[in-house]
Amino acid sequence: MPTQRAKYPTKSTRFAYKGHRLKPLRAFCQVAKLGSVSRAAESLYLTQPAVSLQLQALEREFGVELLRRQGRNLVLTKEGQLLFEMATPLVDGLDSLESEFRKEIKGMAAGELNVAAGTSTSMYLLPGIIERFKQLQPDIKFNLHTVTGAQGMELLRNGKVDLAVGSMIDVPHDLDYAKVYQYDMHLITHPEHELAREKSITLDKIAKHGLILPPQRLTSYRLIDLVFANKHLPLDVILEVGGWEIIKEYVAQNIGISVVTGICLTERDRFRLFRHNLKDFFPSRSYGVIVRKGKFLSAQARVFVDQIQPGLFERMDYYSTGQSDR
Repeated sequence: MPTQRAKYPTKSTRFAYKGHRLKPLRAFCQVAKLGSVSRAAESLYLTQPAVSLQLQALEREFGVELLRRQGRNLVLTKEGQLLFEMATPLVDGLDSLESEFRKEIKGMAAGELNVAAGTSTSMYLLPGIIERFKQLQPDIKFNLHTVTGAQGMELLRNGKVDLAVGSMIDVPHDLDYAKVYQYDMHLITHPEHELAREKSITLDKIAKHGLILPPQRLTSYRLIDLVFANKHLPLDVILEVGGWEIIKEYVAQNIGISVVTGICLTERDRFRLFRHNLKDFFPSRSYGVIVRKGKFLSAQARVFVDQIQPGLFERMDYYSTGQSDR
């Protein structure tokens, strides 16, 4: 009696099949980046027919058209763009695995941790977290890079910092952002300002007064501007100042009023500033941890992240509990 063929592929067959998926994905990503099969083939040290066959195999597997010819170039379809965004971090991660591994080993041996954060995060959120980390890891050299949000993302992408801590509104596809803290927006004025005597405060009333705000390039300014614009209200900015502490000091001197994130309000401010929660008008601001998608956290980075919230970015591995392969 002839042996009946298995209906489904065996585990070893499945794993071998998935292992071969990297080559066509790498070829696809190169063609998408370069817009040409010939240029992609040259960069991968392959022949043009080999790259074309890999693209055809990938389209057959997913059952969609991924690339379409436009003049002399190949452009991504809507489905191709989606696959490109999903596959690029995976392909880049595997291609840089050896160098990243050696870098992590070197970092572990050197005992060093690099974290990027903005001024507000560094001043109000991180001191207690860093103190707890240093108590647990006194021999680790801790480097805090106080930068803007855009600079922090650049450091993260270039591998110059292990992670970043801060606030994000739009999260790029190559990064992961875990929200941990939420802060409401607040109006702050001098205690004797006329708004401090108002029974109810609205955006219309705030718009009648001069505002002291952070520079326009920062997210806080753009958020406040957007909320006022959506209500068709003018934004009278009389002064742009970098740093919440300076803004609070100028407000305390009755130079103007401001809208600030609750993260910067301390117990001391209760005695020198009038504050009013604006949660009815503004969305709350989240703060959390940002890492490169698919990046392995070093041992010291894991300890640091656990001081913020245990278990962030944990991934299942051979030693994790879960469904067995047996």
